[in-house]
Amino acid sequence: MICNFHKYHGAGNDFIIIDNRNLSFNAAEDVISRLCHRRFGVGADGLLLLEGSEIHDFSMRYFNSDGREGSMCGNGGRCIAAFAHDQLNLKEKITFSAVDGLHQSEILKKEGDVSQVRLKMADVTMVQHGEGYYFLDTGSPHYVTFVDHADETDVVAAGRAIRYSPLFPQGTNVDFVEIREAQLYVRTYERGVEDETLSCGTGVTASAIAASFIIPANSFEITTRGGNLKVSFSNENEIYSNVWLEGPATLVFKGELEL
Repeated sequence: MICNFHKYHGAGNDFIIIDNRNLSFNAAEDVISRLCHRRFGVGADGLLLLEGSEIHDFSMRYFNSDGREGSMCGNGGRCIAAFAHDQLNLKEKITFSAVDGLHQSEILKKEGDVSQVRLKMADVTMVQHGEGYYFLDTGSPHYVTFVDHADETDVVAAGRAIRYSPLFPQGTNVDFVEIREAQLYVRTYERGVEDETLSCGTGVTASAIAASFIIPANSFEITTRGGNLKVSFSNENEIYSNVWLEGPATLVFKGELEL
């Protein structure tokens, strides 16, 4: 079977995207992990399937690079919105469903292969405080810790130890955040990828909400190793709503797979 795909990245967080409205793609773990392999496949942090919806513009399914279906992916959501706008001729304002519910997205501008996309994330209703960390779910679970020098942190070793800690039996993503004046610098260890990714949408969202306990603000400019993102939100009695993740979504290339 020949399968068309597009590869996008959102601030360095890269994805294989397949239009699967006809449900012809075999979403087996070994197939997906092979496609995401950086030496033996296309190479990506994950794979996104755009599937049909009777109510919204489409539905999104996200698979980590290990081949397993994952929780919400913020940068993936922004990339699939750009894909739907670019390749399927959808309008600038797009509504789609994902594993954590309904999402609104908007294409703010487009220049060549780069779209500026904002995505409305799920509300956050609880932030747990621990010794030296915050824990919250932004569509995916995140452990957020603040460090003085993020570039000197062994993100893989430290992140893996926390990810597999018995405190988190389902696993967790881990964000190391350095405050640089009013901006944040974030590095993330992602479960399912089992490595550091160049950026993580749900991770920077979690980091911004956690940072608001330290810096009284409801909007943060965020730097990652893969690019710049922005997170804004409303806060009423520590209930976080109108959570928006904004940044670039870039078409890298497209091709065909023989499966």
